[in-house]
Amino acid sequence: MRRVEHVMGFPVSLRIDDEGFAGADAVDALFAWLREADARFSPFREDSEVSRLDRGEPDPDPPTPELTEILALAERYRIATGGAFDVRPPGRRLDPCAVVKGWAVQRGADLLRAAGARRFCLNAGGDVVAAGGPWRVGVRHPEHAGRLCTVLELTDGAVATSARYERGDHIIDARTGRPATGLLALTVTAPTLTEADAVATAAFALGREGIAWAAARPGCEVFAVTAARRVVRTPGFPTTGRARGTAA
Repeated sequence: MRRVEHVMGFPVSLRIDDEGFAGADAVDALFAWLREADARFSPFREDSEVSRLDRGEPDPDPPTPELTEILALAERYRIATGGAFDVRPPGRRLDPCAVVKGWAVQRGADLLRAAGARRFCLNAGGDVVAAGGPWRVGVRHPEHAGRLCTVLELTDGAVATSARYERGDHIIDARTGRPATGLLALTVTAPTLTEADAVATAAFALGREGIAWAAARPGCEVFAVTAARRVVRTPGFPTTGRARGTAA
């Protein structure tokens, strides 16, 4: 079973290789959830929960449990990075996208597992949740769009990359208020995409020191390209040693 939709501003592709998997309803629920998460938590939608909170609009109800969880995750990484990662740096609007994407896609993957899917690959704009592998995942070269800088194998886990090549210098080191430019790209593998995505962005905000910081997180492995074009890889990063073709 395969399906692709454009959700949350990027393509989301799903491949399920379980023979006889009769979970079309679960797949529908996955994409419906991603659309719901975008509507509720996007800072680019004026009517979202995040935008209303950012504007300080009076609301008779407290934040929803999901938004409370998102903000708690963001605060955890703000503290862990000494303030380099902050979803609301001074002078800027509340933007929890760095937490929401991985968190929402991981929840979607959990819906598939609950429906009985055992072998699948869920790719959300290059960030991947995999189950029942091994699955091969390509990591785009930070300076050459048609090339890969590494290929890794995932059996059960997730991988996320933060880089400057898609949106330029969009990741801010909130300690300085300036773009983080110490790295060209940083890829993290972790047990869940909730963690992989947030750790990758938080580490990128830290700059060169973020490599060691991310590598010290339990269950995380790192592949990074510094601004000086030096490749740094932790010993446990599951690379296959091949870097041909196009990114998954």
